[in-house]
Amino acid sequence: MIRWIIFVALIGIADYYAFQSLKTVTKSNWWYAIYWIFSVVVIGNFIFQFYGFNRSSGFSQSNALAVGFLIALVVPKLILMTLMFAEDVFRVPQGIYSYFMQDDSASGNQIKHFPSRRSFISQIGLGLAAIPFASILYGMYKGKYNFKVLKYTLYFEDLPQAFDGYRLTQISDIHSGSFDNIKKVEYAIDLINKQESDVILFTGDMVNDKAEEMKPYIDIFKNLNAKDGLYSILGNHDYGDYVRWDSGEEKKQNLENLKVIQKEIGFDLLLNENRFIEKEGERIALVGVENWGKGGFKKAGDLKKASSNISKEDFKILLTHDPSHWEEQVINDDYHYHLTLSGHTHGMQFGIEIPGWFKWSPVKWRYKYWAGIYEELGQYINVNRGFGYLAFPGRVGIWPEITVIELKKGQKEA
Repeated sequence: MIRWIIFVALIGIADYYAFQSLKTVTKSNWWYAIYWIFSVVVIGNFIFQFYGFNRSSGFSQSNALAVGFLIALVVPKLILMTLMFAEDVFRVPQGIYSYFMQDDSASGNQIKHFPSRRSFISQIGLGLAAIPFASILYGMYKGKYNFKVLKYTLYFEDLPQAFDGYRLTQISDIHSGSFDNIKKVEYAIDLINKQESDVILFTGDMVNDKAEEMKPYIDIFKNLNAKDGLYSILGNHDYGDYVRWDSGEEKKQNLENLKVIQKEIGFDLLLNENRFIEKEGERIALVGVENWGKGGFKKAGDLKKASSNISKEDFKILLTHDPSHWEEQVINDDYHYHLTLSGHTHGMQFGIEIPGWFKWSPVKWRYKYWAGIYEELGQYINVNRGFGYLAFPGRVGIWPEITVIELKKGQKEA
């Protein structure tokens, strides 16, 4: 109860300042009514969805929408609050000075000590607040299915000659329990197949919590096709750790059900295992570990076990869901993993990107490697921004990603 009181109090403070801004630029009671009706409905729905939240049911689409609309409401108000508060930093001292230094008793007139709010500051604030408001709503309506195909070419001097020009497609973080438009998912699967890659690699988080979330999409994902097959690993959400189960057996069975679904789709699920892809008498190794993450995330991944029958000389592609694994264990491993494929971060589903020039997201403060290609000690990692979405039902600036990587033998020309 205390946390809900604190939540309402903080929202109340933000509302006070935001409404001050609105009052400065308009005297229309209609706008006032719209402001308060929207605020009460959004906040009320959020409290309704989460007060006494039942973890046994998992995080539903209605929960996600409640979060999304709350973010769309609160972020603009925080911008307005910041500007209004900054104005008060100057207004309050002026008011105090006026109160003590001006004598209004002689004239019998009441002097207004606090200067009025300046309308241009409120207008600037409302203009700035409109940007995230519109962006968040767009992200919820369109952005979450704004699939982008990102293509990279990586060069390796020790790539087997037979694999020069080999193409792989990576997808990650499907989060099928969040989908609400089956046609958009069909479109994305068609887009993956159009890349005509040699192999398709999935780096975990097929569901939010429960295997049953994937059932409506099995037949769609069955259409995935690559001549050298489909390979996958588990992500932290696939283990069902974030819902309350009636028993440990029920939780265990959920994971077994998910494994069956992956097989039904056509994925070869690698559970601390490896496979070789052979071509013209040469081979590359696919290594797949279970989830390994720092900061409280499951550490089921066993890199040594996964590479048990691979030699140091083999060209290796590692599938590991969480990029913190690459940072903590993989980079400095004696085996030299040429290319690692990860996901997990979603790029926070929010940020600013100008391809080839600039990328930023708050998630960079949590993960050093959070989106795209990175190189350390002659080894590469691609952190996929994710196929689906979680919690916030949208994407703003960080779009759902299908990665296509072409392997080339030799050195990149300067």
